[in-house]
Amino acid sequence: MFRSARLVSHCLRGAIGAAVLCAVTLVAEPTAWFVDGYHGGIYGHYPASFTRFMVDTMNANPRWKLNLEIEPATWDFARTNTPEAYAAFKKLAEDQSVSGRIEFINPAYGQSYFWNCSGESLIQQLDRGMEKIREHFPNAEFVTYSSEEPCFTSALPGILKSFGFKQAVLKNPNTCWGGYVRAFGGELVNWIGPDGTAIPTVPRYEMESLKPGSTWETIANVTNPEFVHAALNAGIEHPVGMCLQDAGWRNGPWLKDDGGVYRPFEFTTWRNYFENAAVQKTSQDWHFSQEDVRVSLVWGAQVLQRVAQEVRRAENKLATAEKMATLAAVDRQAKWPEASVNDAWRTLMLSQHHDCWIVPYNVRHGRTWAEQVSAWTENTVQLSDEIIRQSAKSLCGEPATNDAPSLRVFNTLAVGRINIVSAPLPESRRGEVVVRDRAGKEVPSQLVKTDAGTELIFSAAVPALGYADFQIGKSNQTARVESSIETKTNESAVLETDLYRMELDLVHGGTIRSLVLKTQGNRELVDVTNERRFNELRGYFFKEGKFISTADRPARVEIVEKGPVRFRVRIHAQLHSNPVTQTITLTHGQRRIDFSARIDWKEIPGIGEDYQQVSGFSFTNNHKAFYDDRWKLLALFPLKLKRQEIFKNAPFDVTRSQLTNTFFNAWSEIKNNVLLNWVDVFDPDAELGLALLSDHTTSYAHGADHPLGLTIQYSGIGLWGRNYTVDGPTEVHYALVPHAGDWEQASIGNESDAWNEPLQVEFSKPEPVAAVGGRSLLSFDQNGWEVPAMRLKNGKVYVRLFNPSGRSAQRKLTYRGPAAKIEWVSLNDAVLREIPTTKDPTGNLQFNLSLPRFGIGTLRITP
Repeated sequence: MFRSARLVSHCLRGAIGAAVLCAVTLVAEPTAWFVDGYHGGIYGHYPASFTRFMVDTMNANPRWKLNLEIEPATWDFARTNTPEAYAAFKKLAEDQSVSGRIEFINPAYGQSYFWNCSGESLIQQLDRGMEKIREHFPNAEFVTYSSEEPCFTSALPGILKSFGFKQAVLKNPNTCWGGYVRAFGGELVNWIGPDGTAIPTVPRYEMESLKPGSTWETIANVTNPEFVHAALNAGIEHPVGMCLQDAGWRNGPWLKDDGGVYRPFEFTTWRNYFENAAVQKTSQDWHFSQEDVRVSLVWGAQVLQRVAQEVRRAENKLATAEKMATLAAVDRQAKWPEASVNDAWRTLMLSQHHDCWIVPYNVRHGRTWAEQVSAWTENTVQLSDEIIRQSAKSLCGEPATNDAPSLRVFNTLAVGRINIVSAPLPESRRGEVVVRDRAGKEVPSQLVKTDAGTELIFSAAVPALGYADFQIGKSNQTARVESSIETKTNESAVLETDLYRMELDLVHGGTIRSLVLKTQGNRELVDVTNERRFNELRGYFFKEGKFISTADRPARVEIVEKGPVRFRVRIHAQLHSNPVTQTITLTHGQRRIDFSARIDWKEIPGIGEDYQQVSGFSFTNNHKAFYDDRWKLLALFPLKLKRQEIFKNAPFDVTRSQLTNTFFNAWSEIKNNVLLNWVDVFDPDAELGLALLSDHTTSYAHGADHPLGLTIQYSGIGLWGRNYTVDGPTEVHYALVPHAGDWEQASIGNESDAWNEPLQVEFSKPEPVAAVGGRSLLSFDQNGWEVPAMRLKNGKVYVRLFNPSGRSAQRKLTYRGPAAKIEWVSLNDAVLREIPTTKDPTGNLQFNLSLPRFGIGTLRITP
């Protein structure tokens, strides 16, 4: 350890004119600490020779410690390509105690940001990453979570502690391109998640400012004297800096023994810092909000939009596939598709890699990250589709063909639901357009012409995590059409269903002039006094030097479907010279209104703030053109709601926004304007709200003087000066859910889940079931809880539970499968307790469970 000291004099003075006796003592300066290490891996950046470099450099620098955030699959590569260096590194990593020199600090398989994916994806990233690391380092311990990128989300404390982590770090001082966490507190804080779980955490200190002249660093990326003294003056007794270097950099120790570094300093692992250096008692509680994660990407850029859509599609498919395979394994003893599930997760986790999202144009291994995402997610989707198909056939019983008279409909959600399902109608049954449930009651159905042929759509009531049977046949009655459309010359069109009356303004681009909620006393939702129009697409085209909107020109409307189940119209509009096709779908009995927008670009647009007027792009220019959504192409929704509160979901969380608006244009002013699955506008005085659902992670816009908006397109300069342009059509799907009560009372989470995991259907032969209406493997006595995942592992059934509700934290569950034992386990599979069960009159197991608000729990069921 380097030592430095300061001189302190103590003087004794006698009478006037007497000699002065002074004693000089040495007082040691406080030690500063520094966390060094590497970030990256074989998918991002990891030369074949780098394992040997780390071994040799560690041997040459015995004071140096490594904190590793290396993609776990990298060790497969190192073992194969540099076996001697790999063996030497394994030897160095054997000591996983507090005095060891190597700590694994972020085991996430694909180095995901976490805030941009589902909560279950977050869990699998950590679980499967730790499993892979332990294949290579059997005694690896995971004690501290830390990341060089802003890979943080509000629900992490409970997840980390359930995996066995003891502490966390919220700094990312050297790689803040994509954002950073709000500065808060001192040496240690209790990071408290939405479920109330607290974990000791090193924050980005309140005094740890963003670095002047930089747009990617804080002042803690080195332990220079200015940073250390500022921290000491702020009461931080053991200041710590950090830099996880990119794997491949050949600096060796990041800090050198030169005049620019505070002394004395010590390299440390995070574990050693927490246990042997930092204060042992946290000074503050931080009730962390998702808006404390201040992150931004090039939202609206077509390349990022496609990445996010592909990842969301793969996430939804795999969640459905695992649940379907679990139903088949429990009900029909079907073989669990282990290899397919594992490979589907592998490619999904890689597609969630932060580099896919922040540098999608960068080329790695002969492909851009965006091209890699397309390939990875397509693999996940194909495997998931096959698992769903095989599971459905198994659950229907063999043989089952498209000529069978019955349809079995599957529900993968934790709540019973009535949703629309679609099945291809075989030629032999084209005249049979009536659908009946198991009780013989006719349910609404409709024939729809598609490019692939004729489809039968019908309204299916299906119990939770189970299935229901329906018969198709003939009827002498003609189905009554309950929807209507009325056009008034070429000026307007009125669409009406049992829930809504919607008027389209064809003079102004087919925007929505009125949306009346019939079940809410015919209340009007559209603010007609606002200068913006409901569902217009509007943005600033900087080449033309003006805002351009679909409302600038007239549109025409085309009726695509009109029946007793579904009503669909297509609006043909223009955005400058570019054709725009917007589709609106209204379904009887369904709150959700589905929308899509397709723009066929005839020219390469420039959309967003004119970056040429803000000095162009530079690494150090704080002003970034791609930040401010007010200039981007937005789908806008002015609402007749006076007091608008904003709620938005995050992985295993829902945040009530504290932002006065979502707008910023500088790196130092980033706000969290992320729309993961949905954002909700609610007026507590009117007790009325509207939720906006998106088919991909993106940004939303809102302010006191700005209506709710969904980011549709940005085209201009983005990160690192790259031109984020368009190379084909833009196509986005979104939905609106008007509702009474707040998001929780309106079950917006379940509405979003139903949109993401639609009902599945398979032709089958009739067979008896225990009760008319179908079969439910697991059900709850009250709605509100969610089942994000259900799978088999080592022959046992695992059910993930999530409680977004705060009004009742206890539920009675009924399990209708064989079970010798039901246990409550942590995420690292440690048994927390065995759950006592009783049997209902039909022999099914029942038990009670409690979960805190936003709590996550796991059932392990032994058949």
